[in-house]
This record gives sequence, C-alpha cells and structure tokens, in this order.
Amino acid sequence: MAELDVGRHCQIEYCKQKDFLPFVCEGCSGVFCLEHRSRDSHSCPEVLVKRDVLESGVSSSHPCTFQDCKGRELLPVICPNCQKKLCLAHRHQEDHNCEKLEKPKQRMVATQEHVQKILESKKNAPTCKGRKGAKNSATAAKVALMKLKLHATGDKGLPEIERTYFQVFLPKEVNTSSLPMFFSSKWSVGKVVDFAAAQASLKNNNNVLTAKKLRLCHPETGKAIKMDACLQSQLSLSDSPLYNGGNVILEYLDNECSGVEDVTAYIASS
Repeated sequence: MAELDVGRHCQIEYCKQKDFLPFVCEGCSGVFCLEHRSRDSHSCPEVLVKRDVLESGVSSSHPCTFQDCKGRELLPVICPNCQKKLCLAHRHQEDHNCEKLEKPKQRMVATQEHVQKILESKKNAPTCKGRKGAKNSATAAKVALMKLKLHATGDKGLPEIERTYFQVFLPKEVNTSSLPMFFSSKWSVGKVVDFAAAQASLKNNNNVLTAKKLRLCHPETGKAIKMDACLQSQLSLSDSPLYNGGNVILEYLDNECSGVEDVTAYIASS
C-alpha cells in the first residue's frame, strides 16, 4: 500500500519540513512548520515593510473606522467583506459588526421554524419500521444540526458558510463515545482526520507506514473515505452522502482494512 501524501512542506528553503497541520501566515499567506510559524522566524514581508516604515521615520498611518476607535495601523487592514479600514483589534467580522456578517440568531430562529414544520408534517405520516433511506438520514441530520451548532468545537476562524458539523464517534478504545465538531467543507478528509484527532487528543500515527491508520468512516456503510477526497464532495454525493449535522466514525484500521464492520456498535446509543 502506497503511503498517503498528506500535509504540506515548510516554505523555508533550508527547512522543507513536512507538517500534517501546517500553519498559514496571515501576513504573507505562506505555509510553514511549527518552528517557522512566527512572522519573525520566516522573515515575513509584512514585518519587513513595517520595519522599513519605522526606520524611515514616515509617520503616516491608517486609522480604524470602527465607531470611536482611535487605533491606527502602519499598513491598511481592510475587511474583505465590507471593505472598511480597521485596526488589528477590530479586523474580524464579529469585532466590527460587519454588515456582511451572517447573524447566527436569525439563522437559528429560521432553523427552529424549519424543524418545527418538519415535525408537524411528519406527525400524521404513516411510519415505516425497519427502513432507513437517504431521505430519512437527511431529515435526521437537519434536526440534529441545530443541537450541534450549540455545542460543537472547531476552528472559530472558519467562516460560517464553510462550516460542516458532525457528531464524531471516536475509536472503541477511547472512553468518550463521541464529540460534536465542525470542519471546513473545503478541507480534505485527511485534514479533517488530523484536526479531529487533535481535538479529541487521539494518537495519530498516520505518517507511520506500519502503524494502524486513523480513518474517517461512513456512518451507514462503514466504508473508510479516501483521505485525499474533499469534504464538500462527500456532502454532494448522489449515493450514500455525508450530511451536515449527521454522524461520522473515526477509527483505527489496519492498512489492508477498508472500513469498520459493525457501525451499529458505534451509533446504537445515538
């Protein structure tokens, strides 16, 4: 079995260390390892520009436009959504009440109303025991999504529109059965696995060829999902898709194993 190509190499020429959770610099957008993640350690151009400005004695600066804020920056900090100039303290959408920011409270009310309509429409519908189709799974995921948004953990810097929520069922050997988490729909499945392992403090030996691999498995078929697949592609499958608000299984598998056999053992209590 070929070793999976997961992670990114540090951009520092004399380093080139491969990191499975690389750091992206907010200043220059470069990809770096843990040792070179700070702007000074990789000679970030933004830091150099600021130093040049200070050394040249130029006093021009850019004022923050947020309410009564008197903060100023040597370089312009512009919100990519509303195009307003801000200081570092108010650069995030939540910090300057960005007019383009999606309001979670309004979305939550809309979600609750939608869930209520679903429950009322199903109240008098005939039940079909022993049958779980894609339509039922999608409906259950929509109902569960509201709860997951209240308790899920993840990267709070992710835009709301990119967030995908799962109830992640952890390996059998772990005391905790499951945790609610959210990930970016733009991530690869490999990055989702690495991030979930870090969140749940799981041992991750996916870079060791002979070790058992931590894999993300489908909650109904039990099949391990390809590590290089984009999470968004798994949400849009016509056959056995993953659902935003649904379940996924995280388990250690042997290299020759294609998935978990008994999915009910993971989610029977859910």
